[in-house]
Amino acid sequence: MPGRDFLDEATRQLGICNACRYCEGYCAVFPALELRTELTEGDVTYLAHLCHDCRNCYDACMFAPPHEFAVNIPALLAEARVRTYARYSWPRLLSSWVRHSGWATGVVTGGGLLAVGALVLGLVGWARVTSPHAGPGAFYAVVPYLAMVIPALILSFYGAGVVTGGALAYWTEIHGSLRDLLDLRALGRAAGEALGQRWFKGGGAGCYYPRRRGSRARGRLHALVVGGFLLAFLSTTLAAVYQDVLGLLPPYPVASLPVLSGLAGGVLLTVGTTGLLWLKLASPRDLTTGAMAALDYSFLVLLDLVALTGLLLLALRGTRLMGPLLTVHLGVLVGFFATAPYGKFVHFAYRYLALVRRSLEEGGTPRAPRAGVRLNEVTVQSGPDAAR
Repeated sequence: MPGRDFLDEATRQLGICNACRYCEGYCAVFPALELRTELTEGDVTYLAHLCHDCRNCYDACMFAPPHEFAVNIPALLAEARVRTYARYSWPRLLSSWVRHSGWATGVVTGGGLLAVGALVLGLVGWARVTSPHAGPGAFYAVVPYLAMVIPALILSFYGAGVVTGGALAYWTEIHGSLRDLLDLRALGRAAGEALGQRWFKGGGAGCYYPRRRGSRARGRLHALVVGGFLLAFLSTTLAAVYQDVLGLLPPYPVASLPVLSGLAGGVLLTVGTTGLLWLKLASPRDLTTGAMAALDYSFLVLLDLVALTGLLLLALRGTRLMGPLLTVHLGVLVGFFATAPYGKFVHFAYRYLALVRRSLEEGGTPRAPRAGVRLNEVTVQSGPDAAR
């Protein structure tokens, strides 16, 4: 759907919501919508990232399909989020490819596996890769230190730059200013809502996901993924301190802090991502879009593979399988970091900024006026054209 047509359709559906207001107590989206007498593309994007996809509003809506008004807010805002990932990422060509192709992440990850495999074989040869290595520096006997660190730093800084640039562009379009980002009260309140999963509860019963009845399963699995990711990041940070500050080379003992935090993070990530994949497989497909479903699946599968290969590497280090597993694990990480700035991973930045904007609005910070489509000018059609 072209940009202008999408904005018109978003204005039509959200205009009906603004007139009805039955769902205003369900989440942050509808009270924020009530503050707007006209909608810009940035407003729709802002509302889309306030949405936590609990889907309570769909089952509560008297105008949802098969009603002729065809109001489907979960699918509408899912499409808006997909458009966000494309609009604020650079370069646009790569962003569009990853967004539109469910196979794009697999292709990039496959390329990462081939690149890492070719690099390792070219540097140390097959015999060393398949030989057992133990003791300090065992990993570097398979993949030399610089060959491991330099690509990781390049991908990390590149991804951080793309995400930061996109987040700042998004913040500007949802009527934020750099001065607003210094409001510690708004930043803290948004962090509390995000970590406390305030808006995963919908009207109080929990997400209507995957089936159309309240459940807290999605929120708990989401918390496992976030916790696992933070523990994995902590493990990497601690390993860097052990190596570069304390002069202790990996691999480290099982009872060490880097291994314990990495083990806990890997288990939480595996359980969380596998559970979320199951929920998505069991959920209705008419409440999202094909592009968003592809981004969800590719992100969760890739994150699951990162965790699983990391756990296997930990379990089988010191054996002949360590070299091949290390090569595979690094190849999967290349795929993850190369595609992260263009897919579902970046939603954490946009959602957090949306929560900050909401906190500022509740505190009375004025919103800069911009030209848009007035909600009170929307014609609520009936008949076959209503769903267009």
